[in-house]
Amino acid sequence: MTNSDSDTPTPNNIAFIGGGNMASAIISGLLKRGMAASNIQVVEPLEAQRIKLKQQFDVQPTETPGPSLASAAMVVWAVKPQTFRDAAMQARFHTKTALHLSVAAGIRSDSIAHWLDTERVVRSMPNTPALIGQGMTALFARSTVTPTDKVLVDGVIKTTGDYVWLDDESQLDAVTALSGSGPAYVFYFIEAMIEAGVAMGLSREQAHQLAVGTFVGASALAKTSSEPPEILRARVTSKGGTTYAALASMEQDDIKTLFVHAMHAARQRARELGDEFGSA
Repeated sequence: MTNSDSDTPTPNNIAFIGGGNMASAIISGLLKRGMAASNIQVVEPLEAQRIKLKQQFDVQPTETPGPSLASAAMVVWAVKPQTFRDAAMQARFHTKTALHLSVAAGIRSDSIAHWLDTERVVRSMPNTPALIGQGMTALFARSTVTPTDKVLVDGVIKTTGDYVWLDDESQLDAVTALSGSGPAYVFYFIEAMIEAGVAMGLSREQAHQLAVGTFVGASALAKTSSEPPEILRARVTSKGGTTYAALASMEQDDIKTLFVHAMHAARQRARELGDEFGSA
């Protein structure tokens, strides 16, 4: 289900392991909802990023995890898959009573629970539009995560956009391929449309405005319409017309099949990340 209730509670004290883009998106959302910067801890090994976080959010990041993490009701793991295990080994003795939320791609909850010695683990797959509060996140909770815990996760994730809970963790690999990597596909198509527009005589600025505006408008229509995308597409595809010519060309080149294959490749890589970096 999705949720947009602004009254959903958030943890009274939250810690982030990793202070990159996704952590910054959540921190920004929490501050806008009224959380005090003093209730947000960040562990970030890179000095330049610590300085940036302090300047941007008035938080006080630390280089390594320490005893202060014990006060965190929730710990958000915003680290790269290849560094997750080492980071967990450093922090685990301070975070055993916390609820853990992972935004790291590929790393399965079995590994996270083992490394942190706790079953209170929620795994998520967000995407980059979270940076502007328009993200899409899928969530999976281990069986011991309580309804109250899930409400706290709701309150944190909703600051970045919409979300959906999954019953099967294996679905997160498909989510990674669909919405996690999805913004890159959109940008790729926008690039192609701009390139085509310039080749046909438009300025780059004109082509950019037209391409981006088209994606924004079409996405908004798809979101608000009760009709499926194939019907919306058919309504602007008159046989023998310009749209028909473009889509016929795509069909001839088998673009849809190639695109589906590409998403399967992304899902396979998500599985490989779990195998490669998630072993206990």
